[in-house]
Amino acid sequence: MSVEVIAVGGYEEIGKNMTAIKIGGDIVIFDMGINLDRLHIHEDTNIEKMHSLDLIERGVIPDDTLMKDVNGKVRAIVFTHGHLDHIGAVAKLAHRYEAPIIATPYTMALIEKTIKGERKFKFKNPLKVLNSGEKCQISQDITLEFVRTTHSIPQAVTPALHTSEGIIVYSNDFKFDNHQTLSLPPDYQRFRELGEKGVLAAIIDTTRAAEHDQVKTHSEKIARIILKDILEEPLKGDNGVIVTTFASHLERIQAICNIADESNRKLLLLGRSMERYCTLAEKLGILELPDNTGVYGGSKAINRALARADENRSEYILVTTGHQGEPDALLPRIANNKTMFNVKPGDYVVISAPVIPSPLNRANRNTMERRLKSSGARIFTNAHVSGHAGREDHREFIRMLNAKHLIPAHGNLEMLTAYTELAEEEGYKLGNNIHILRNGQAQVFNGE
Repeated sequence: MSVEVIAVGGYEEIGKNMTAIKIGGDIVIFDMGINLDRLHIHEDTNIEKMHSLDLIERGVIPDDTLMKDVNGKVRAIVFTHGHLDHIGAVAKLAHRYEAPIIATPYTMALIEKTIKGERKFKFKNPLKVLNSGEKCQISQDITLEFVRTTHSIPQAVTPALHTSEGIIVYSNDFKFDNHQTLSLPPDYQRFRELGEKGVLAAIIDTTRAAEHDQVKTHSEKIARIILKDILEEPLKGDNGVIVTTFASHLERIQAICNIADESNRKLLLLGRSMERYCTLAEKLGILELPDNTGVYGGSKAINRALARADENRSEYILVTTGHQGEPDALLPRIANNKTMFNVKPGDYVVISAPVIPSPLNRANRNTMERRLKSSGARIFTNAHVSGHAGREDHREFIRMLNAKHLIPAHGNLEMLTAYTELAEEEGYKLGNNIHILRNGQAQVFNGE
């Protein structure tokens, strides 16, 4: 029985991740994400009314039309975690397949919210929740297992498909973090057990592979310490305090909540995506918000909250979207004096997120920072650690899995080739047992 890995999306860019695995006549799809760099899309963008074919043409979502030519039956659509570059296209694409959606509880809650907001397509796929450490039967020949890992969002998992031809591991995304507060450490023992059982192929996130320093990605514990150091004194003063980070980064938001709770300030979580991610996480018992927290996603509610904070800036800490400087996101609008909150000299702005590397993001972020500085704000940009594995984490993972074949994914060509170089240091060889794919290409294995 042959095994075919089909690269649908995410093999030429960071985003719109989607991979199909064909085992005999059965197909399992992993992820259906969007490309945040296209159409100025960001965490608060609303694409519910846009058509899938238009989004495909513009490069926003994966071009899954190639699946029409794949001879087989889709048995399941599996999601690794709740980031938009992995679940953002589910409502646009999943309805084409008569297959259940499988995800962890928090990821599933985010998927359900996405589905309910969809305006173009009807969605009838069954929803099946699977926790990390659990297995389910996909077909007679395929068993799905969720292996616990860590990332910058809770309940991230590494799916493993158990087949007669060997195990296929799909690891998009991961980091090895032993000190998160909302998530347990990765299940290193299980990864090693899979390696001993026999991994036929591993599809691996390469987001940080091109950073050639031999590093292990720092734990969120480091980010917590940095944030506390930056915010401790400002929160005792009278100046305004704004923190911006990924709305989905609940580990980081929990750290900010804990710091705010130790001060006399009220917490305001502001932005459409802040409301989406945080309210669901609080409802599921993942995120613990201080009693005096306000969460606002609608424009009118945000403006009212900003007006209160502008009048009594020493009483609040604002946590906003817009860390990339996207012109219509909240923090850039604050910087451009387009909201009810006016930045004043001495206000603090903490950017707890890196610039996502693209020319547009760099330009937008630079413009936003310059405008904030021109208003007299003090800006701190170093309160962050990555959610993706560094090169030494990748090296360790390669040794754990001991896969017969490696397929680098989730990155541009520079990232894919950088991972290839690392894998060759570990004894793999390009074209032999490491395979670089581009969107629309496939790799067939015969269990050898």
